[in-house]
Amino acid sequence: MKPLRTSPRPEARRTGNAFIIASMLLSLCIISLIKARYCAVPFGKLQESTELELAMEALRMVTAKRGDPASKGEKEEIAAMDLKKPLCVETSRRSDVCEAEGDVRVKGSWQTIFVHPSLASQEWKMKPYARKHDRPALAHIKEWTIKPFPDQEPAPTCTENYTIPAVVFSIGGYTGNLFHDFTDVLVPLFITSHHFHGDVQFVIADAKSWWLSKFSLILKQLSKYEIIDADNDQDVVRCFPRVIIGLNFHKELGVDPAKAPNGYSIMDFKEMLRKAYGLERPTAEPSGDQWDVRRKPRLLIISRKSSRVFLNERGMSDMAMSLGFDVRIADPDVATDLGKFARLVNSADVMIGVHGAGLTNIVFLPAGAVLIQVVPMGNLEWLARDTFENPSPDMQLRYLDYRIQADESTLSDQYPKDHPVFTDPQSIHKKGWNELSRTYLENQDVKPHLGRLRITLLEALNTLSHSRKMTQ
Repeated sequence: MKPLRTSPRPEARRTGNAFIIASMLLSLCIISLIKARYCAVPFGKLQESTELELAMEALRMVTAKRGDPASKGEKEEIAAMDLKKPLCVETSRRSDVCEAEGDVRVKGSWQTIFVHPSLASQEWKMKPYARKHDRPALAHIKEWTIKPFPDQEPAPTCTENYTIPAVVFSIGGYTGNLFHDFTDVLVPLFITSHHFHGDVQFVIADAKSWWLSKFSLILKQLSKYEIIDADNDQDVVRCFPRVIIGLNFHKELGVDPAKAPNGYSIMDFKEMLRKAYGLERPTAEPSGDQWDVRRKPRLLIISRKSSRVFLNERGMSDMAMSLGFDVRIADPDVATDLGKFARLVNSADVMIGVHGAGLTNIVFLPAGAVLIQVVPMGNLEWLARDTFENPSPDMQLRYLDYRIQADESTLSDQYPKDHPVFTDPQSIHKKGWNELSRTYLENQDVKPHLGRLRITLLEALNTLSHSRKMTQ
């Protein structure tokens, strides 16, 4: 960047000010070049943008103080600096998002996005998946490059032109697990694209045909256009007026209205799901202090077959029916039609299941329903809290938990009572996620005491009745 040009006036003070500012800007340029060349992190951080903005503001303040408008050369320098702010920023601890507006050309098969040199003076690299520090997840995500048009050769020729923006993202990572489908992709995609009201083109990397088919009704709610499979786009160059690369993440299964475009919340996301799957019940509707015998409260038991299995599932069902519940038992892992399963969940007033991806179906529960999360033993309260307890209030759901004790867990059959698995769970945690998961999630089944569980189900019934009173 050229030093700031100053007018050749004789006043020493004015010349001194200009020299100081020019020196400041030159120093910042040198620092920025060193960062761009040697920094191990390929993303533009908000800090870099802030430093640039502070320098710009300092220049404007000194110029204003001396009583002179900026010269033509100064204005050109300011304009050039404003145009070349970082394209990529860290929008949360989980996500980086790059955005370019102007002449933007996407060559999906190269995982490359070309932008006009006025928009950027350096290359940026990123993986468009909202789990940026998770190396195992990112190992399955292709890296994308955002770069200025080539200097010594023509810019890639547009073969397809668009008047709508594009959103580029990956469905690699942990997709295929329902929790990650929603928290890593679908909720962030809603945050990033819903305000376009369908007038947005999705360009999907690491595409899986079965995944696109499974969630096709949700994707159609967010975009009116056929999805572009970036990896199989051959030599097509698609030109857009605006491109967003990566998805905004706020929190697990959540939307922060203060950060979301148009103040959207997770309830807007749930409303979108209701439209996608034709879900009939926006709210759970009990009848007075006691449930009408013609409309018993429905309890849905989320069944599991491989790990964290309810070993007394039938006894749980019989006990719940004795309390007046209409009981359904279903395993989401064997459900072949997501829409059909969503409608079953939407018919429930209370849903109970052991901690796991199946509880992600809370997104289909009607407002006012109750979630009961059965927490396996192993000091996993933090995991239960972060994944399903914290998101529940924003979804207008009542949350209860049932914590498994040693004599309700098959771990009692595998380890002696004085084993660290029971006496010092944190020693297992310190060995890392793989060991924690193997011990407490993959190799543990549960058998809740029906007497204790009965108290929890009665509390759920009382919660439903109280909700009815509050709305009368």
